[in-house]
Amino acid sequence: MASFSENLILRGLKSGEPSRRNFEKELYKTFFYLIKEAEKKYGIPDEDAASIYSDTILAVIKNIISGKFEGRSSLKTYIYQIFSNKCVDLLRKKTTNKGRLEDTIPYDSLVYELPDETRNIIQKLIAKDERQQIIEKLEEIGNKCKELLLLFEDGYNDKEIAGYMKYQSADVVKTTRLRCLEKLKLKFTRTQHQNE
Repeated sequence: MASFSENLILRGLKSGEPSRRNFEKELYKTFFYLIKEAEKKYGIPDEDAASIYSDTILAVIKNIISGKFEGRSSLKTYIYQIFSNKCVDLLRKKTTNKGRLEDTIPYDSLVYELPDETRNIIQKLIAKDERQQIIEKLEEIGNKCKELLLLFEDGYNDKEIAGYMKYQSADVVKTTRLRCLEKLKLKFTRTQHQNE
């Protein structure tokens, strides 16, 4: 069963905006130690472990809000299970892909078979088209997300972005950034499905 603080977090996450953000932050901080555990137990680099942890927290928040998390186990156990599964998935993916060529040939490989002048033109066109698509999708996900992602692309770190955009902490920026990237990814996925 969930502890008192876990119950508080669960109720807070279900409460709705704007107080829910505080409970999301609390949840993120409470189980942050799992990143170090992934490094020790699975040998996963810090950056990958942090990314897996953020994905885990976002998935847990989504499951709590949607009612998918029914409270049959403690929140700690639930988070640990999802986090562990994601760590194992990453290791499995790295092991499976080791030494294996991609199933499809990337554009870049094909472009290098072209004469120099043609290759430069093609690469510029591809880059311009990709940039245009990203700009269009950034417009669709909202100004706050757009600004945060553009600052990150320009080389600002989470702490600097927190100060500039008046977020409470770098952790909140990181969680928000991952959420924004998820929205952006979803926009691209929908466009891809429409084009098929």
